[in-house]
Amino acid sequence: MRKPKIKVKIIKEDTGYSAYSQLGEILIATQGETFEELKKMILEAVNLTFEDQSFIYTEDEIQYEFELESFFDFYKVINAKALSERIGMNQSLLSQYIKGIKKPSASQTKRILNGVQQIGRELSEVQFLL
Repeated sequence: MRKPKIKVKIIKEDTGYSAYSQLGEILIATQGETFEELKKMILEAVNLTFEDQSFIYTEDEIQYEFELESFFDFYKVINAKALSERIGMNQSLLSQYIKGIKKPSASQTKRILNGVQQIGRELSEVQFLL
């Protein structure tokens, strides 16, 4: 058996975060009070699941998928107002998506994701004068 790729869905809960991954018949699920704790719990759960196959995963081998509320809760550094202006979306509407009041369509979600990824690309190319 080849080492499976792991995609974990992250959900913001009232008391922290929960996470799950479905790999065929295998369900991996855990929770944590903080995102840092959750990442440790995910890694532990994944490695325990595949212990019989002698697979050992590192944090870099696990892909995280966020719902909007969880993403913006964890990445508070992203300013929703500035993002809404950048992607041409009504600030109030984006705020409602982020707070979970409204659920965005697939195209709106893609629009938000493209804006966030563009910011990420721009930031990865930044250099400071030394």
